[in-house]
Amino acid sequence: MRALLLLILLLSLAGCASQPAPAPSHAIAPADSSLGRQVQGLAAAQPEGHSGLRLLPESSEAFAARAELFRAARRSLDIQYYIVHDGLSTRLLVDELLRAADRGVRVRLLLDDTTSDGQDYRIATLAAHSNVQIRVFNPLRAGRSNPVTRTLGRLLHLPQQHRRMHNKLLLVDSSLAIVGGRNLGDEYFDADRSLNFTDIDLLAAGPVARQLADSFDQYWNHQLSVPIQHFFWRPPAQRKLSEAREQLQQYLQQARRDDGPLYRRLIRYQREPQLQRWLDELIWAPAAALWDDPDKLLADGPPTRLLTTQLAPALTAVQDELMLVSAYFVPTDSGVDYLAERRRDGVTIRILTNSLEATDVPAVHGGYAPYRQRMLEQGVQLFELRRQPDQKSSYSFFGESESSLHSKAAVFDRKRVFIGSLNFDPRSVLWNSEVGILAQSPTLAREVHRLTLEGMAPATSYEVKLARRGDTRQLVWIAEEQGRRIVLEREPGGFWRRLNAWLADVVGLERML
Repeated sequence: MRALLLLILLLSLAGCASQPAPAPSHAIAPADSSLGRQVQGLAAAQPEGHSGLRLLPESSEAFAARAELFRAARRSLDIQYYIVHDGLSTRLLVDELLRAADRGVRVRLLLDDTTSDGQDYRIATLAAHSNVQIRVFNPLRAGRSNPVTRTLGRLLHLPQQHRRMHNKLLLVDSSLAIVGGRNLGDEYFDADRSLNFTDIDLLAAGPVARQLADSFDQYWNHQLSVPIQHFFWRPPAQRKLSEAREQLQQYLQQARRDDGPLYRRLIRYQREPQLQRWLDELIWAPAAALWDDPDKLLADGPPTRLLTTQLAPALTAVQDELMLVSAYFVPTDSGVDYLAERRRDGVTIRILTNSLEATDVPAVHGGYAPYRQRMLEQGVQLFELRRQPDQKSSYSFFGESESSLHSKAAVFDRKRVFIGSLNFDPRSVLWNSEVGILAQSPTLAREVHRLTLEGMAPATSYEVKLARRGDTRQLVWIAEEQGRRIVLEREPGGFWRRLNAWLADVVGLERML
């Protein structure tokens, strides 16, 4: 019996049935759609090579922008995400996705494999539509249907499996794109009752959208990109899709009855479309799409293209001020040395990240905390977002429920700005793949700078400083409560958060965070 069980386990982990390589496909030309021609007309009135850019810092607007782009698509929808969580916002987007496919739009949906954990069949059901193609990136090849074998399979292939496609990209007709920190799920659009993420996205049009189309094609046609149907002997049929669509409509009708205010807020885009206004508000400036080569996840040597390498010249060129926003910030020794060098050059450095009480991953805080004193001693200014419910701000630093920072951005001398999926931590730099946009626009940079200063305000964040206590210097957290300045000598955060952070530091998880 033991031998039989061992054989079954080995078979489940050995690999999936041999499948032919999927046929490659590529982005359409922008001129092939009416939307693409409209954007080309807007770009033609600008200096050559300039792209149109507009911030999406507010959660409801960020959701509406995605839904409206789904509606605006005429030829293609290319969707690439690390996480897709079930919920009302996601189901509304799935409804729009299927409606786009019904009118002939080619939909290519590329998901990191962690999203499909235990959800293969549900996801594959969408691919029963003739115009919907779904692939998973860097998948576990077998043992997927059982949580035990799936977990064991990931552990046995850890050098490959801990590398994830962290990209967040939505692209319509190769002409309009959204990049930034948001995944798909209620918690990213202020629609979750327990925890919502503060984040920032960028709507992009014109040449930079075409560059992002090239990045999507590289991932879509890569050897690690596997059609989800390959994991089934018999993939879901059209009948299953019809049943799923009926269930989707029942779910949406029930949500309208049970949670009317949230439902009406999310579907406001149907009554009050804003896409034309957003196009009119585009800031036109030189911009470049930056992304990691998907070979980065193969773990067999450095790829030819790294986002951090492309971003490095912007960092090196900073002369006056560097502002970093990173939900998960783990600078490492070399990063602290770099920041210290820039401080000696006279550069003002401000960093906004999560406090221990606000982070959704306390272990990451354990990787960040040991570097705080060294950074402060070098004159780096540190701000940690507080967890505060029931307030609002234009940057969505607050929502209807408690907030945790999820944004990733950098402002260079208030002249250039980067927005994307990249955290400033070892996981983003070494293991995950990332994507973003670097824009040379003082107008856009100043706006992100302003929003970040709003997030650093004492009513919103703690400023971490060094204070002398006798013969030693210790960390203190300075904030504001009802207009009064407060100074905390003990780091805010509960026992379990402290324990998680401490364990991460003691065990030495820094390079994996």
